[in-house]
Amino acid sequence: MTAAYSTLNRTQKLAAFLILLGPESAGELLRHFNSDQLEAVAREMVAIPYVDPNLRDSILEEFSSVVFQGIQAAIGGVDVTHSSLEAAKGDYLAVKLMNRVAPPSMADFDTGVSEMDGRQIYNLLRAEQLQTIAFILSFMDSKKAADVVRLMPAEQREEVIERLGTMEPTSRDWIKKVSLNLQRHFDRRSQQGIHKSGGVDACADILNSLDKESKKALLSALDVRNAELGNAIRKKVFGFEDLARLLPGDLQKVLKEVEISDLAKAFKGAKPETVASFYKIMSKRQAAGVMEEVDMLPPQRAKDIDKAQELVVAAARKLDEAGDISIDGGE
Repeated sequence: MTAAYSTLNRTQKLAAFLILLGPESAGELLRHFNSDQLEAVAREMVAIPYVDPNLRDSILEEFSSVVFQGIQAAIGGVDVTHSSLEAAKGDYLAVKLMNRVAPPSMADFDTGVSEMDGRQIYNLLRAEQLQTIAFILSFMDSKKAADVVRLMPAEQREEVIERLGTMEPTSRDWIKKVSLNLQRHFDRRSQQGIHKSGGVDACADILNSLDKESKKALLSALDVRNAELGNAIRKKVFGFEDLARLLPGDLQKVLKEVEISDLAKAFKGAKPETVASFYKIMSKRQAAGVMEEVDMLPPQRAKDIDKAQELVVAAARKLDEAGDISIDGGE
């Protein structure tokens, strides 16, 4: 940090001071912060890779009531911030918070994978444990990850996607272990990173990069293996807002399968552009009737809106499975 001390706000000054204290002492102070305060300070700590010696005296003078030892400039950044949060709140909460203030990328765990194509990565990982494969995929670009998934045998593919979807926040020790294990395949040094998980979003991104048949087969398999996870991924792969990209003729077929009362409830929680796409393909009389139904509805609970939207989406999926429409047809 080389900015003039007078230009720093209070949070930035506090962040710089905590860096100077070091992770252990900073962690003791951070224990007393609430969640909002923790996130604000952590965000500033991440943004300070280095506390310039010229600022040190000003910082220490303002925080002179706190005991400080050491006279060298201090290194900040991701590792120091995570160590401080870990000392204050434990590794699990530290990982969750760090993923909000400093989201990970492939650069955080780049052992050379980013330079390979899908088949090279598959050949590299095929002998690894399924949890390790899921972990590596969670760092990758969704299209490249889909290339890897496409090459897997069906049973392996299904289990890897399930593991990816149910992956918990990952500790730094585990990241280091996997990174060191994979180093034997590369000539370059790998880097440590902080990663929250794969999760439903990661699975949905990968499935959306697969061909239609592979996507359907995986979702069907997940319905059997883990119905709750399969349903959660389906909502991400194709949700109510995605209906706006259907071809007009296909959207009209969906409308015929839906009760007006359910459609009106679904509209209560929808984006204006999604609602507009429905009205656009309705007759004036039909649109007026739906608008009147929407206006007459009292405020709806979120779970009731979600249920109504799920009914509309379910109708679209049923038509898609029957081959009457294509939920990918408007892309």
